[in-house]
Amino acid sequence: MENRLVNIGFGNAVKVNRILAVVNPGSSPIRKLKEEARQEKKLIDVTEGRRTRAILILDSGHLILSSVQPETINQRLMALEQDQRHPELVVGKAQATGA
Repeated sequence: MENRLVNIGFGNAVKVNRILAVVNPGSSPIRKLKEEARQEKKLIDVTEGRRTRAILILDSGHLILSSVQPETINQRLMALEQDQRHPELVVGKAQATGA
């Protein structure tokens, strides 16, 4: 999964191997972490003005605000992992859809 990207909304993508965690923004410690990242200029907002539903924590210390639900991002990550483990299924999907 080294060069794989996961869609985090509005055409934005993040390298899968850089993601440490996908968290819900509601808890007090996460809000504090978000404020610290803002002060350190390590906060990336890709919500396009919408409500923040997930925060991705990267290995570089950056935080990415996304308007996509954490569960949706996790499902996308799981699908990418499954595609890597079973590449024959990806080929089968492409043939079934005519791609």
